[in-house]
Amino acid sequence: MVQSGDAAVIKAVPDAAHAIVDLQGLKVMVVDDSNTIRRGAELFLSKAGCQVYLAEDGFDALAKIADHRPDVIFLDIVMPRLDGYQTCALIKKNPRFAATPVVMLSSRDGVFDRARGRIVGSDQYLTKPFTRDTLLMAASRHAPMAPPV
Repeated sequence: MVQSGDAAVIKAVPDAAHAIVDLQGLKVMVVDDSNTIRRGAELFLSKAGCQVYLAEDGFDALAKIADHRPDVIFLDIVMPRLDGYQTCALIKKNPRFAATPVVMLSSRDGVFDRARGRIVGSDQYLTKPFTRDTLLMAASRHAPMAPPV
């Protein structure tokens, strides 16, 4: 029984090797003040064929988003200077980037945190620590559809 969007993606992608091909060339930004999280996500995503851009806080992310125009943004919530909620709201208010999917990352898994993410415009919420498969499935779920051949 398929109940969630992730399950549908899993069903459509029969094995991990196929998912790697599907993510080839996808431009992904990872924004997190933890170097460990940034580097771990970078490793998983780059091995899957993604072009990965890293930012350590919201201000750094906003500058790099304008330069690199990522297809998907993974955004930590708890960061210094400009938190993930504020950063997401600014991204979504900008007409050039409003359609860019933002996946919130947090160690908090409460209903309030998820609702607040939705209010500022996030498209998905991942709880840390995340697995390689969870991260790749989120990237795959928000990747632009390739035109038919």
